Amino acid sequence: MKYDNNMTGVLFKNDKKNNDKRPDYRGSAVIDNVDLNISAWIKRSQKTGDAFMSLRFEAKVAAPKRAPVMDETPFDDDKDLPF
Repeated sequence: MKYDNNMTGVLFKNDKKNNDKRPDYRGSAVIDNVDLNISAWIKRSQKTGDAFMSLRFEAKVAAPKRAPVMDETPFDDDKDLPF
């Protein structure tokens, strides 16, 4: 039986955080069967001072597929035309 990971996710502490713009946590999730990257920042409420997490979800983008390599034989206009 294959595990259904739809509507689940995971976050890990970002060990490469070197400025405040980088997320405190990074991870991934699957929502409605769409693979997502998650970024999370720990912030504090200005009104109450309570800590909370601000989240950003971004669709994982597949690496672009490379076009197949064409035959690199030079094309000779005069020889390859049927007329």
